[in-house]
Amino acid sequence: MTPEAASAEAEKLCRLAPVIPVLVVDDAAQAKGLAGALVRGGLPVLEVTLRTPAALDVIREMARVAGGVVGAGTLLTPKDVQNAVDAGAQFGVSPGATDTVLSACEEAGLPLLPGAATSSEVMRLLERGYTVQKFFPAEANGGAPALKAIGAPIPQVTFCPTGGVSMANVADYLSLSNVLCCGGSWVAPKDRVAAGDWGAIERLAAEAAALPRP
Repeated sequence: MTPEAASAEAEKLCRLAPVIPVLVVDDAAQAKGLAGALVRGGLPVLEVTLRTPAALDVIREMARVAGGVVGAGTLLTPKDVQNAVDAGAQFGVSPGATDTVLSACEEAGLPLLPGAATSSEVMRLLERGYTVQKFFPAEANGGAPALKAIGAPIPQVTFCPTGGVSMANVADYLSLSNVLCCGGSWVAPKDRVAAGDWGAIERLAAEAAALPRP
C-alpha cells in the first residue's frame, strides 16, 4: 500500500464520524458490549490501543461487531503492525512516525494514521506521501491554535488531533478547516466500561456523533 492510498483510506474513515474513540481495554470480555454501544451511538471507527495484554484479543472481538471498523493504536514496531493485522485490525495509528513502522504498514497493506507533533514532522510525512496525519499529543503541543497555525503554510495536510481532547475543547478542533475528526477517550470512561454500563456509553457516543464539523 502506498502512503497516498493509506491516506485516502484514512480520510474515508475520519469522515465517518466527528470522533474516533481511543480505547484502553483491560478485559476482552468487555469488547463486544463496548464496541456495540459505540457503534449504536454513531461512532463506528474504533481505535484499540496496544497498551494492555488484552488489546489484541479485544481487536479480535470488536472486529466481529457489525457496523464497526476496528483499528490498532500505539503501533511502535513492525511486530506491533503484524500482530494488529493478524488480529483483524483494519487500520493503524501511531503516536509518532519512524521509517521502520511506516514501511511495515505499507508492506502489510495496513492504512496508517501516523503521528506528528511539529511542522518538520508534518512536512517529512507529507514528503513521503501522507496527507492525513494524527496530531499528537494535541493539547500538550499547543492545542487548536497550534494546529491552525500549522495549517496556514501546510494546508494540504489534514489531521485527527488526539491527546487531551475532551468534550470541553473538541469543538475548537472540529472548527478548523484542516481537522477531519478528533480522537478521544472520554466517550468510554473506564468506570462505565468496568460497570458494563453500555447505555451510558451509547449516550456519550451519540453526543459526540452529533458534533458539527466544517
